[in-house]
Amino acid sequence: MSINDQPLSSFNGISPMAHVDPKAQIGSNVTISPFCFIDADVIIDDDTWVGPNVSIFNGARIGKSCRIFPGAVIAGIPQDLKFNGEYSTAEIGDHTTIRECVTVNRGTQAAGKTKVGAHCLLMAYVHVAHDCLLGDHIILANGVNLAGHVEIEDHAILEGLVGVQQFLRIGKHSFIAGGSMVRKNVPPFLKAAREPLSYIGVNAIGLRRRGFDQEVIHHIQDVYRLLFVSGEKMSAAVDRVKAELPESEASTYILDFIRNSPKGVLKGVQTSDKKLNKTEKAEKAEKKPNRKDKDIDVQSRIHTS
Repeated sequence: MSINDQPLSSFNGISPMAHVDPKAQIGSNVTISPFCFIDADVIIDDDTWVGPNVSIFNGARIGKSCRIFPGAVIAGIPQDLKFNGEYSTAEIGDHTTIRECVTVNRGTQAAGKTKVGAHCLLMAYVHVAHDCLLGDHIILANGVNLAGHVEIEDHAILEGLVGVQQFLRIGKHSFIAGGSMVRKNVPPFLKAAREPLSYIGVNAIGLRRRGFDQEVIHHIQDVYRLLFVSGEKMSAAVDRVKAELPESEASTYILDFIRNSPKGVLKGVQTSDKKLNKTEKAEKAEKKPNRKDKDIDVQSRIHTS
């Protein structure tokens, strides 16, 4: 029995201590635990478990076999001052897990909906703002915060406390290290970290786990070596990819992603050990005490005591 098949509590069915509006559409074999609030314009599909103290407001569309843990709030109105009460939804795909205190806001007139795909895992205290569109098999670790209008493609993983600026796009099979601040688009298949956010390699482990051939992974590495490691301007690096590497589905997808990133993409490889200029070296040497001076100082303190 997998963890997803294990019973989450001894209670099944709809608790009399939950508020479920009579107009809400509740599927079969759905558990709604005590102290939940389920609004009128809500659809919850079959086999979904809703833990205690969950609030699900108008516009929520919950798929099959989802698990929503205590304190979560689904379909709260957007935290957008332009929101004027227009009709919108918050959609959760099948087999998605929403952990404690996650908030998923409704959309605005811009997209009309906020969407979380199927088989996703949103860990505790994740915030998904209005008009975000998330694909399938996405993992957002504890404390990830998405501003409005963010798009995340399938199989992306964001580690804990990642913050994503509004109107950005994160490509499929990408991996963003914990605590990162995302201010530019993140192309597919890569790993990103550091401040400012930079390319640190291809997500080879993740790609192998998802069945990518080693030859395809090597090709993706060749593409990104030209784009982010060569040190050339992006436009020139794109031309080199087209001229020097065979065209493939992966390379076409990467180049199209970059072409459709008007605000730019993350930085290339950043060397952590920058060469110091002569002035910086001199200042560093002045601050560093001489070894002989340290020995004399220690001996004098011994004699004085």
